[in-house]
Amino acid sequence: MSKPRTLILRTAGTNCDLELAHAFELAGSDTESLHLNRLIEDPAQLDRFDLLGIPGGFSYGDDIAAGRILANRLRHQLSTSLHQFVAAGKPIIGICNGFQVLVKTGLLPGSSDATGDALPAQSVTLTDNTVPRFVDRWVGLKTDAATQCIWTRELDVIDLPVAHGEGRFVADDAVLDQLEQSGQVALRYTDNPNGSMRDIAGICDPTGVVFGLMPHPERYTDITHHPTWTRSQQPVDFIPPGLQMFRNAVVYAESKTVGA
Repeated sequence: MSKPRTLILRTAGTNCDLELAHAFELAGSDTESLHLNRLIEDPAQLDRFDLLGIPGGFSYGDDIAAGRILANRLRHQLSTSLHQFVAAGKPIIGICNGFQVLVKTGLLPGSSDATGDALPAQSVTLTDNTVPRFVDRWVGLKTDAATQCIWTRELDVIDLPVAHGEGRFVADDAVLDQLEQSGQVALRYTDNPNGSMRDIAGICDPTGVVFGLMPHPERYTDITHHPTWTRSQQPVDFIPPGLQMFRNAVVYAESKTVGA
């Protein structure tokens, strides 16, 4: 059986695409990196893939706001293709800048009652950290017990690194309440580095297949990536939480392919 195929979408300012591709390949997927301009020229290319990854970095220099320009291009030039990708149940991940892009396209938090090919309006955002500086360190995280997210299955309390200046998750209380009630809060900080409301570090869409987070799972796919690995008491078959996330998605994509 052929491996699921992952599209790594890149553009000007993307700088975590190779790490993201490596993580997906370790998890059992074939990957292909494609520049946004090439995808816009031929949106049907998206049909060739089973998963989509939007990497971290500083797309278009984070001009205007982090992820805004890339999000606008996706929303106005690839809305129908992205809507169809999600409707087909194909997993999408946006990490750091990719998470900023997903919330500004409306793909996150998404909508359970979307009609037509239009993407939902933006309802949440990621803005400047409460401490006005770039935060670059490891943080503690906990998977929300009620989450629908397929990416965080079999995970509980974990560590991942963060590296951002605009990572504070913000939304109206009504939106936050709805996210919690519908199981769309996937990860919360146990040590909030940026002032995110309700300690939210990552969310998913109502189906659980579209996932965005500020921490970088692609930077913890081997035990030696963790700063305390030499003192770790992990068993020899330990799977780092970052790698587990990608495995979860690849296995899910395989099940969709087999059932198609």
